[in-house]
Amino acid sequence: MSRIDNAKGAACWLCHGAWLLALVAPLAMAQDVTTAALQRQSRDDAWWTGPMLANSAETLPPGHILVEPYVYDAMSHKVDAFGSRAYVLYGVTDDFTVGFIPIIGYNRVSGGPNSSGIRLGDQILQAQYRLIRYHEGSWVPTVSLMLQQALPTGRYDRLGSRPANGMGRGAYATTLGVNAQSYFWMPNGRILRMRLNVSGTVAGHADVDGVSVYGTGPSFRGRAHPGNNFYVDTSLEYSLTTRWVLAMDLLYSHNDSTHVTGIDDSLDPATLPLPVRVDSGSSDTVGFAPAVEYSWTPNIGVLLGVRVLAGGHNTRRSVTPAIAINYVH
Repeated sequence: MSRIDNAKGAACWLCHGAWLLALVAPLAMAQDVTTAALQRQSRDDAWWTGPMLANSAETLPPGHILVEPYVYDAMSHKVDAFGSRAYVLYGVTDDFTVGFIPIIGYNRVSGGPNSSGIRLGDQILQAQYRLIRYHEGSWVPTVSLMLQQALPTGRYDRLGSRPANGMGRGAYATTLGVNAQSYFWMPNGRILRMRLNVSGTVAGHADVDGVSVYGTGPSFRGRAHPGNNFYVDTSLEYSLTTRWVLAMDLLYSHNDSTHVTGIDDSLDPATLPLPVRVDSGSSDTVGFAPAVEYSWTPNIGVLLGVRVLAGGHNTRRSVTPAIAINYVH
């Protein structure tokens, strides 16, 4: 079997686990309501790492830190995009958390040159302010505003004969999002935690010279305008035991068209520069990410999951197995 088939197999295994939970849970729920109430799980008895994709709406207490490095392999047709991103967050006040997300990557290409080494991607700064805090017994969830700023630190043009060295977009990008999180107690007393993330991203422009991540050739000179993005992700986490959790993300993403304009100057004095204008067209993506969480203590745990982008309009399918360590201090 290919590595993609193996990853799909892992995704199916996790999906089957989620379906098994759906079949078994009603059996566990079929008990006396009074007994279930007496066995109601406390939130202190449920340890979480968080799902694979959805961000928390909570903020860290002042002086506390969260570190969560991910290692993954985004596998699509003829490309393995190995990468790592780590969430490094710090609590400034009860309601305000800041941090950054360092990203590195390495591309392996079938039938072409790989990346020349591990390289930086576009790095991200993040701030989150909590507007509402969840209180047990209330229907009102925790709600926060999140602001992210992507810095164009990853290489994106002048790639020469190694397009796989492209790890960034060359443009600043600002993301504003709303994160929500709440808890529900199932009839069997176990906790179901739900998150909802809604965000929009607006990008600036990138000056492009030569071969680039935008598909331009060696003699191109011009500018690229990455399309804006709208993103929705909802997740469910079911606390099987104090340490074990089953999680599932469902996502939708829409990207506006990316516009590339400029000239193609072939360096041949007998040839006039040719104007270039390319529009990628808009794209839509749907996907899901089943995962299993295990925590040794309330402060440290591991997540194993698979993100599956099932494709969509103008979108390539991909399978991304990942592992992450979540540590809070």
